Amino acid sequence: MPPKKNPLNLNPLQLRTLAILQELSRDSNAAQRDETTGGVRITGIPTPHGNHFHVGARTVMAADASGLRNEAVWVALTRKGLAAGGIFPFSIALTPSGLGYDTGVADSILHGGHS
Repeated sequence: MPPKKNPLNLNPLQLRTLAILQELSRDSNAAQRDETTGGVRITGIPTPHGNHFHVGARTVMAADASGLRNEAVWVALTRKGLAAGGIFPFSIALTPSGLGYDTGVADSILHGGHS
């Protein structure tokens, strides 16, 4: 039997937020890898200018990123083991599980160059 899509039952806002955080985790200007835990601490949470913002070579519409400024989303990601040690709204650490979780939405919300 194939693995279940979205096994943690994240809602659409949580999925979009996690996809953006995963992309931020690849940006050395926004994130730092923790060799001890295998996670990545993201400290460069972008602020939209106009209706979008940039994450490396990608563009994200502000409407798709409302979860970056929603504490309940951060709490849910932490409760489900995908994030840890967040200081809302300044930094959040994605766990190895969070880094590897297939959101299924990255290609539809991250526009432009591919990482």
